[in-house]
Amino acid sequence: MKRLLAIAALALVCTIITVAQDPWKVMEWKTETTLRSYLLQQMHRQYDIRRSCLAAAMTSAQGIEQYREECRKRYLDILGEIPEKTPLNPMVTARNERDGFTVENIIFESRPGHHVTANLYLPDTKGPFPAVLFFCGHEMTSKATVSYQETAILFVRNGFAVLVVDPVSQGERVQFTDSAGNRLLRGSTTEHTLLDAGAILTGSSVAAWELNDNVRSLDYLLSRPEIDRGRVGCLGNSGGGVQTMYFAAFDERVKAAAPCSFITGREREYELNGTGDGCQQIPFEGSNYLEIADYLIMFSPKPVLVLAGRFDFVDYRGTVETCVEVKKVYTVLGEPDRFELFTCEDGHGISEPKRIAAVRWFRKWLCNDTMAVLPGGSTTVEPEETWCTPAGQVTVMYNDELTFQEHNRRTVSNLAASRRDFIEKNSREAARSKLNELLALNYTNGDLTAEAVWSESYPGYLMKKVIIRTPGEVPLPCVVLVPDKEMPGDTVVIRLDHRGKSARLADSSFIAEFTARNQPVVLADLRGMGETAEKPQANDPKYYNSEYHNAVLAMHTGRPLPGQRVTDIMMLIDYIASDDLMKGMPVKIVASGPAALPALMAAASDYSITALELSETISTFAEITDRPTEKDWFSYLVPGIMKYFDIPDIAGMRPDLKIKYVNR
Repeated sequence: MKRLLAIAALALVCTIITVAQDPWKVMEWKTETTLRSYLLQQMHRQYDIRRSCLAAAMTSAQGIEQYREECRKRYLDILGEIPEKTPLNPMVTARNERDGFTVENIIFESRPGHHVTANLYLPDTKGPFPAVLFFCGHEMTSKATVSYQETAILFVRNGFAVLVVDPVSQGERVQFTDSAGNRLLRGSTTEHTLLDAGAILTGSSVAAWELNDNVRSLDYLLSRPEIDRGRVGCLGNSGGGVQTMYFAAFDERVKAAAPCSFITGREREYELNGTGDGCQQIPFEGSNYLEIADYLIMFSPKPVLVLAGRFDFVDYRGTVETCVEVKKVYTVLGEPDRFELFTCEDGHGISEPKRIAAVRWFRKWLCNDTMAVLPGGSTTVEPEETWCTPAGQVTVMYNDELTFQEHNRRTVSNLAASRRDFIEKNSREAARSKLNELLALNYTNGDLTAEAVWSESYPGYLMKKVIIRTPGEVPLPCVVLVPDKEMPGDTVVIRLDHRGKSARLADSSFIAEFTARNQPVVLADLRGMGETAEKPQANDPKYYNSEYHNAVLAMHTGRPLPGQRVTDIMMLIDYIASDDLMKGMPVKIVASGPAALPALMAAASDYSITALELSETISTFAEITDRPTEKDWFSYLVPGIMKYFDIPDIAGMRPDLKIKYVNR
């Protein structure tokens, strides 16, 4: 009896497993990792090239100098336009005397109408003082964070002026607030990521925005008579470490740097932990062969101290490997003592040992002083005393504050004239060429294989599962339905549901609809959708994107996801053209969500596509900047596209194309 019960239980389990499996799945492996694996392989190939270039440069100081300048050129290229400097209009809103130093609460405009809040720590002794810019990590308290106050106090007690700056979306600079200044989103990493989407469309980034804020912070600091302009350094923790890296590589006025709890290998970090928050990378770094180490190399041979925790979630092995590489560069340049790694037996953050090491480093290189570091003492204050605004938010103090999201919206609107100018001055063929360049399309037909892994005949039609492959691309799973009548309908329908082909095939009415129309239908899962969609837990919900890491990694490698999905559609078109029954027939694409935009982009160049039916999608990229807090915008991003095209411009390349929008 027990054996019979066991057999019955096993049968039940098998039945449950069979039902739970997708009957329309085409590929046999664990396909949810397919796209991420593909993107990582592209990244590894790019960084292999980078390693070879650096190894060749390591043979001489001249080689390193040339490598450094090439890196700087590529860095400036991916940064995009840096705005012209405008009046800072600084204002000291409070001055607090402390034990041996003074703290000023300061507001200035990094751009017209956009305000930066900062605390300036000044010794009570006579200047001019060596100075340090301190960039805060992602704590919402920002400059009021206890460890950041303690860092500034330690520096000021050791003779430095210190400007501690609130990054955008933190401290008093939260961008998404209600009228009372309460934040509307969970925190700074979410804000940075959502703001980055709008910035990327115009060829910029949150990293570039923060960089400009920090350049203007240094402009303000150097305007003060108490500051020695020739002795300025910068340091920052975590997200502030990112800012330190980008800033030191950009601004030649910086003489020494100490990034904390960030420096590691980009390649290793992306493979182990995924891509970072919106402020932690710039599109096209991988395709431009830029590693984290390269930003430190750009700063060479100026003094750099990397501060790290052995048990940080930032990969420590990557930290060591990066520092070994950079140390070799400094050695080739004849300045090995100017680069060091300081490791503390702790985790993430700028702990007391790291603070002391940083002070010692800046005293050595900015002051030619090796005296013992004086203690900072415990004189931190409540956050309200660090505030530069009455309510603790610039959006409350300034009713007309130019927020980052409003800047993105205005930029998209202002680019309308340049888009019109581009379309008017270029032929359709030239416009298509530019679109393909932005999409990074490199697909050529002729080397495609189609493997039928299963087929079955049903009354009125044949169904088969097919894997379409072309060298260097992600395999494309399809279900093909072909009428068994001799004269099928005059159009092939490609169905691209962003939820996956199974969502359509599971609809009981679909087969009846198909047989009634007597048209061949190809249902496919574009990469990252359906079979190759990642599991939800693969992307932190704080990013508001179901495929955030893959979207960012795709831009990192220089091939944005919409462009890669256009490649998938081109593979489908070639498959149809090679099929004895379907070849020569016009194609209609029915696509939804993020699959709809690639369908339109593919149709802009391929005249075999004669009609589109698009649903649950956007009709203009401006929707991303108009509604920045909605989800999954990264699936639509093509860096810099709004300089040349909006979605109606792409549709306008094919005036003969029939386009129907449903459920927009």
